Amino acid sequence: MTDFTSLVTETPAEHPFAPFVRILGKGKRGARNMTRTEAREAMGMVLDEKVEDTQLGAFLMLLRHKEESPDELAGFTEAVRERLHAPELTVDIDWPTYAGKKRHLPWYLLAAKCLAQNGVRVLMHGGGAHTAGRLYSEQLLGLLEIPLCRNWQAVGEALEQHNIAFFPLGDWAPQLQRMIDLRNTLGLRSPIHSLARILNPLGARCGLQSIFHPGYQGVHRDASSLLGDHAIVIKGDGGEVEINPDTISHLYGTTDGQPWDEEWPALSDRRHVKPATLDPHHLVAIWKGDIEDSYPQLALIATMALALRGLGLTRAEAFAQAEQYWANRNRSI
Repeated sequence: MTDFTSLVTETPAEHPFAPFVRILGKGKRGARNMTRTEAREAMGMVLDEKVEDTQLGAFLMLLRHKEESPDELAGFTEAVRERLHAPELTVDIDWPTYAGKKRHLPWYLLAAKCLAQNGVRVLMHGGGAHTAGRLYSEQLLGLLEIPLCRNWQAVGEALEQHNIAFFPLGDWAPQLQRMIDLRNTLGLRSPIHSLARILNPLGARCGLQSIFHPGYQGVHRDASSLLGDHAIVIKGDGGEVEINPDTISHLYGTTDGQPWDEEWPALSDRRHVKPATLDPHHLVAIWKGDIEDSYPQLALIATMALALRGLGLTRAEAFAQAEQYWANRNRSI
């Protein structure tokens, strides 16, 4: 006897998340951006795990194809912040690090460490080694003695004792980490890589952001403006918050909801030669002063100046302060 599946004689109810997929995917003429409210609601459902895996994959890839709008990024951020339950901790700089480096070593780690030695409180966060062939912050924390924290209490203690803490995304926003980890399943990076840079989970005085692809910097700045955040967005080396001293750097800033722009000239007359290999111990040697190397010193001093610019100093003041910090650093490691 053959068993047949039951006939569908009644139209099944639509899944509550389906309208958001339809907004993004309803053809060339029917698709549109989500409003800020719609984006907040959609991300809220994702974070509350009220979405099917198939819907999530479709949602992320439709966003990736369309490219996120400022309203969508602002709405997503609001949904995340509403669910964080983070403690009230004083932070000066929010420093997202999600890209990894492949052309140069992550000199931004020395910049952050040097700022922390001088009383600037820095929260760093990242999403792990998601792409082969890159060097990630998480792989170097022990070498550089940057505290790795696995809960908010440890973050507070590290900030009090060392003025710097690294908090993996998976420990404070596991749903977002899961979406980042879909990169090798879907074959493309999802918009969560961009979203994580905006989150500023502890409401730091200034959020630094780096977006490598042209055109996205303004979108991120506009999203931060909508949120009322003080932020500076750059096209950093390799997608990390690190000034490339060989090129002009454009700062896309926002303060009190008002955008501003600033252009920093290149710091070198000619381009430096890219190193043949990336040896992490070169970071330690530069920190200790065992070797001199033009590119890293220019890069890390300019990156410190970027952070200090975000804390209210003028460009000239920021560079002078950064150079003083670097010259007087505690070289033990």
